[in-house]
Amino acid sequence: MTQNTLYVLTGPTAVGKTAVALELAERLGSPIISADSRQMFRDIPIGTAAPTPEEQRRVKHYFVGTLSLDVQYSAARYETEALALLESLFQTHQHLVLSGGSMLYIDAVCKGIDRMPDVDPEVRQRLKERLETEGLQVLVDELRVRDPEYAARCDLKNHVRVVHALEVCLTTGRTFTSFRQREQETEGNGARKERSFRIVKIGLNRERAELFDRINRRVDLMVEQGFVEEARRVIPYRHLNSLNTVGYKEMFRHLDGEWDLPFTLDRIRKNTRVYAKKQLTWFLRDDTIRWFHPTAQFDDILRYVGV
Repeated sequence: MTQNTLYVLTGPTAVGKTAVALELAERLGSPIISADSRQMFRDIPIGTAAPTPEEQRRVKHYFVGTLSLDVQYSAARYETEALALLESLFQTHQHLVLSGGSMLYIDAVCKGIDRMPDVDPEVRQRLKERLETEGLQVLVDELRVRDPEYAARCDLKNHVRVVHALEVCLTTGRTFTSFRQREQETEGNGARKERSFRIVKIGLNRERAELFDRINRRVDLMVEQGFVEEARRVIPYRHLNSLNTVGYKEMFRHLDGEWDLPFTLDRIRKNTRVYAKKQLTWFLRDDTIRWFHPTAQFDDILRYVGV
């Protein structure tokens, strides 16, 4: 019997994953399972470049627009829910397409991630108050003492990551690093958890100048589609983790009157380009990914998949 196969389509933001995923899904008779940590949330389809209603009518999508902004979601929860969905879908589909650029979400399905312990609510509240009164740098300094290994690799300007690592340290008395997979276990072929299906990874990439031009043009298109108005509608929820992402953080500063719109859009373009480079750095460590140009090598992708 031919083994069930999950085709994982990934790559940096704005590279063109949606178009390729739609074509592959149609040819394989598969729905699309999204692996995008922000497209899951309702009310922000423009800023997250979520599949349009027309694209979702064309192919059934999962994990798109299903959560309210105040839901606390994690890669660990995604692993559990995505694997349950795959098990169900493989009952009626031999081939499935998973598409997205969220690095941890891709790894959650393909390799598995460590479970983080539940955090003591009192610890969480105390750290929230300390962040507000003492500032981020004090918490960064504490993280360097309690878990120097994670502090050395963490984005120390990202208060969500710093605070969460400290929550785990203070709740458990152990380092945050001790709950994470070691980096060498997640590189290359080092799958940590066995899967009952075959995984074929397809990476999409373009020349840097071409990719950056697409990112710049996407920001312009978002504004044309009403991104400023979308951000204004969700500004009461700006403190939520679901909106702690490129695009909204900058647009909120514009809506506060701190930045004019041209400067804001320039910052969004720049920060999106930085994020794309971070995605590529992550994915290029994985030697199980076969890389293609999404348009120039589209026929090669089809031959690789066998459709």
